[in-house]
Formats: sequence, C-alpha cells, structure tokens
Amino acid sequence: MLRGDGIGPELIDSATCILNAISDYSSVKFSLVPVEAGDGALKRFSKALPDFTLSEIRRSDACLKGPVGESAADVILVIRQLFDLYANIRPLKAYPNANSLHNNIDLVVVRENTEDLYLGWEFWSDEETVISLRRTSKKAIERIAQYGFKLAKLRNRQRRVSLVHKANVLKESDGMFRRVCSEIASLNPDIQFEEMYVDACAMNLIRKPQDFDIIVTSNLFGDIISDEAAQVVGGLGMGPAANIGNDFGVFEPVHGAAFDIQGKNVSNPTSILLSARLMLQWLGAERGDKQATLEGDRIENAILRMLTENKKTKDLGGTLTTEEFTRGVMSYLYVD
Repeated sequence: MLRGDGIGPELIDSATCILNAISDYSSVKFSLVPVEAGDGALKRFSKALPDFTLSEIRRSDACLKGPVGESAADVILVIRQLFDLYANIRPLKAYPNANSLHNNIDLVVVRENTEDLYLGWEFWSDEETVISLRRTSKKAIERIAQYGFKLAKLRNRQRRVSLVHKANVLKESDGMFRRVCSEIASLNPDIQFEEMYVDACAMNLIRKPQDFDIIVTSNLFGDIISDEAAQVVGGLGMGPAANIGNDFGVFEPVHGAAFDIQGKNVSNPTSILLSARLMLQWLGAERGDKQATLEGDRIENAILRMLTENKKTKDLGGTLTTEEFTRGVMSYLYVD
C-alpha cells in the first residue's frame, strides 16, 4: 500500500478499511504493508522511491498506490519500467447520479505504458532548444494491441476496438502503430475495428462517448484522453487504473495528489476503491481465485448502491465526507 502525497494517505486509509472488511468477512485474506514514496519520502530519505520501499513492493503480490506529487515521474514511471508494466488499463463507466455526460458510457482506455515520450529522453541542443526523443517498438505495439483485443472479447464488452493515433503526422512511429494494430485486428475478425486520429477521439469522447468500447493507444495520448474520459463520467474521482505486466500489477487512481484539498476529508475515494476492485479482479485471474473476483465485484456493487441512493461526495454534488462515503460503502459490502 503505497501511501503517496496530498490526499494519497486518506485514500489509502479508505481502501484499507474496505480491504480489511473483506479480509474479516470472506475467505480472501490480506497482509497489507504500508510503504512510502513520493514528495514526502524525497524530503525524509532523499529519494522519492526509497530502496526499502522498492524491496517491499518486490516481495508483494500486488501494489495499491495512492497519488504522488511532483516526484511522480520518479515513482510510478520508474516502477512501470522496473516491473515492465506494459499495459495501463483505465476503465471509465457512467454511474448513477455521478454527473456523467451520457448514461450509457462503459469504455476502457488501453494505453501502452513503457515507451513514447514518457521515457524522459530529453536534452538541450543549445541554450534555447530542447530535443525530446520518442521510442516506439513493434514489440510494445503488439503486446498492447493483443491486450486490447483480449479485453474486447470479455463477456461484458461490446466487442469493438478503436485504435487512436496520429499517423498522418507521425508517419513512422504512429505509422508502425497503425500497421501492427491493423495486422492484429485482421487476426480477430470477430471484433469490430476502427481507427481515428487522437484529436478526433478527443472530440468524440465529448460528442458521443457511449460509442466507445476499447480504446488502444500510445502512452502520451492514452494519458490525456483517459483523463478526459474520466471527466466525461463525472470527474477524476471516478477514475481507477491498473498497470499490468506479465506477473505483477500496480493499481492506482488516475488523478494526482490534489494538495488543495489535502486534510479536508472531502476527496472522493471511489477512484481508489475501484482500483482495489481492479486489483482483486487481476489477483483472482492470476491466482485462479474466483472468490477474489467476487469480492472485487462487491466493492463496485456497494459503490453503485451508494450512488443510486444519491449518497455521494462533494465533488459530485453530494455532502458526504471521504470517511462517511467509505463507511457507507463498507456497510453495503455484505448486504443483499
């Protein structure tokens, strides 16, 4: 449990309450280990991602991460590279009374998570010019596309993949992204496949978000449009994320540390609770543990019941504090 900065610790506290309740009342048991990383760790230990934190993460089955402040690139980007967490999965769904632009939104942004400009390869060519390098590899494209098509085949999906790129300008890098994804699409004729430029995608997320199912895209584009999609379904407080590799996963809200509301007990814990649900789903699939998957569903069902009854936090127009919303979710976990 990486506590993070700003509202991170209070969100992790919320998730801890829910996971402890699941551990107490079900056959799914946890050993929750709090660790530090981020701005606070940088001040105390002179390193945003201390070695002892990284060691604890390596010993764990999964990591649930709170948002980190200005040192985020030195934490989550490093973790993604070290564990080769190549798939960033961001499901966005319209829940009742959550201010969604449309009632029928249920989409997933599948974002390549290890390459692109986020490698941070930048240098000064002279005193007034910075050069930024972008890496795009066939291997990375193949595996993120395959992950997207795999998700599209799940029982609850619309069986449609939208490839988002800018191949008309980035003719080599996005041109390869387009070509490789199209080749994989040809191997999945049962899945509807379409392409669109990233600017058109940004527009259509506002105009007709209900038409999207699975969006496959590169690292930078995925970061931007997934935040847009979160706002479309009510705000960043509604957005969970999973960073998935071959044998490890890190789960986190899509948003940042929100220092402006730190300590005010007003943050929306839905993002971290739905991230915990993603963690349980992933653990259930990885370990063949159906009960873990069912307990993850309990979290979403409890949140759904809260929102259906218009019990929500202030960012959604409600009156509940972070702690009150958490207690409400916990009270509905094991109520039929």
